[in-house]
Parts: sequence; structure tokens; C-alpha cells
Amino acid sequence: MPIDEFRRLSDAVFDSIETVIDGKPEAVELAMTVLLAEGHLLIEDVPGVGKTMLARALARSVDCSVSRIQFTPDLLPSDITGVSMFNQASREFEFIPGPVFANIVIGDEINRASPKTQSALLESMEEHQVTVDGSTHELASPFTVVATQNPVEMQGTYPLPEAQRDRFMIRISMGYPDAAAELAMLRTRGTSSPLDLVRPVITGDQLLAMIRTVRTVFVSRAVEQYAVAISQATRVDRDLRLGASPRATLQLVRAAKARAALDGREFVLPDDIDALAVPVLVHRLIPSTKLAAVAGAAQSASLTDVVYRILAATPVPLGSAPSA
Repeated sequence: MPIDEFRRLSDAVFDSIETVIDGKPEAVELAMTVLLAEGHLLIEDVPGVGKTMLARALARSVDCSVSRIQFTPDLLPSDITGVSMFNQASREFEFIPGPVFANIVIGDEINRASPKTQSALLESMEEHQVTVDGSTHELASPFTVVATQNPVEMQGTYPLPEAQRDRFMIRISMGYPDAAAELAMLRTRGTSSPLDLVRPVITGDQLLAMIRTVRTVFVSRAVEQYAVAISQATRVDRDLRLGASPRATLQLVRAAKARAALDGREFVLPDDIDALAVPVLVHRLIPSTKLAAVAGAAQSASLTDVVYRILAATPVPLGSAPSA
């Protein structure tokens, strides 16, 4: 797909989502980045700031299959993956697909389900397949999980294990809107929800073509080495007990390719890596004993500072763009 056509379609999706999400262009761009980079998105913030609205607006802007899972303590793995049931007519067991069999899967309050149920997503998020009763079933393409969770109220929740957090390409926080955006929301949502007016602006085939375009974005060896150097630095940092995994490095570069395409470029710059390092890496890091004593948002802020410090200390490669 020509880059101009790519920009036209991506702008249409941006405009569609921003009719619902006011004053959060960074969050919208990161959500689009994840979708085009074939990753998964974790939206973590307090209630009422639009986490689920962003996920639903993104899903409604693309003409593809969408499912929603409300995670609760009594949710079972089979409620996600599907189950084999005996068909009386054929006298055989028949697989009934669960809600994970969709292009975009919205997982609301994912940390309210038990670890056993959370683990039902591990195979699908990494391998794009589901194994039930010894049979493997391929998932649709593209496949993206957009999950939300509330980091404040922890009663009755089960924190995501490191293995599952590592499968999310990017974690974002919505944050509160500014006064102007909140005032506009009062005026536009008094009688109806703008989400009701959202219609698909691109087809599933167009989305697949955009994803293929992202795959072809050029990444120089110098930029690859820069991404690896950042990940390597997190593994030896004094403030971290666990650094970024090789999967994190791979997803950092994939996300950078999507960001470059959204910016109208056919090559990745070190600036793309810098811009995405925090949302891609921070949720994967485990702090040392000193930082572990800090809780909640303060700990996240401390880990963000660690990533910024590593970025500042890592030499930026020159001449990263392809030569003419």
C-alpha cells in the first residue's frame, strides 16, 4: 500500500475514535500503533476515564469481528476459549468457539478473573491459536486483545503475572481530561453517547493491507542495535530486578515501525524507539528491593524514570535512515 493511502486510512480511523475520546491524541495514537503492529494493548487507569470507550471506539472504527469479555472471579477458561460439546445429531463432539475467536477482543477488568482464567489468553496472545481437548484451532487474522484494568481498587483482583504482562505490547494510562475537554463532554453527551454514531471507516482487508505495509518499514542495523542496547541496559540496571525480555525488544521495534508508518515514513528513526520505550518497557520491568517498597503509581513513575535514565545514557546512532 502506498504510504499516502496508508496515512489517509489511518487519519480516518483517528478522526473516528476522536469523536468519542476527547483530548487524548497520544492514547489514540498508541492504540492505533498496537493494532497495526499486531500487538496487544493494556489500558490501566482509574474508573471513569474512558478505558473501555477507547477500546470500543477502536473496534467500531474497523469493519472486522469484535467480541467483549467481562472478566469476573467466576469466569472459566472455557468461557474464553470455547468448549467441546456432544452433538446428538452427529453423535460426535463439536467445538463451540469462545469469544476469543474474533479480530479484536475487548477484555474488561482483566485482573478480576482468577489466574487460571487469565492464563487462557496466554496461548492465543502469543501463538494466535487455541488448544482445547488436544485439538488446535487457529484464530482470525488480524488478532488483537485490548484489555483494561483498574490499578487502584485491588480487593477481589488478581494481579497479572509477569508472563502475561510481557505479552502486552504497550500499556497506557488515559489520565483525566483537561477542563475544556471535560466541559465539551458535558455538552455533547447529555442526551446520547457519541459511540452510537461510530461506524467502520476502513474494511478488514484494508486493515490487513496496512499491517502488511507496516511490516515492510525499513529498520537499519544501527536502530536495531540501539533497541537491543536499551533492552540490555535494563537487565543490568541497579534499580531493576528483572529487565526487558527479548520479546520486549522485538515488540519495541515492531511498534516503532508502526509509528514510523503513521508518521508517513518508510523507515524507523531512533526517535521512534525513544518515544515508545516507556509504554513498551515499563510494565514489563520488576523493580529492585528498594523500588519495590514504593507502591502503585509512584512505583510506575520510578520505573519510568529508570527507562528515561537508560535512554539518556545509551548512545543514539547517527545515519539511521536509508541512503538515497
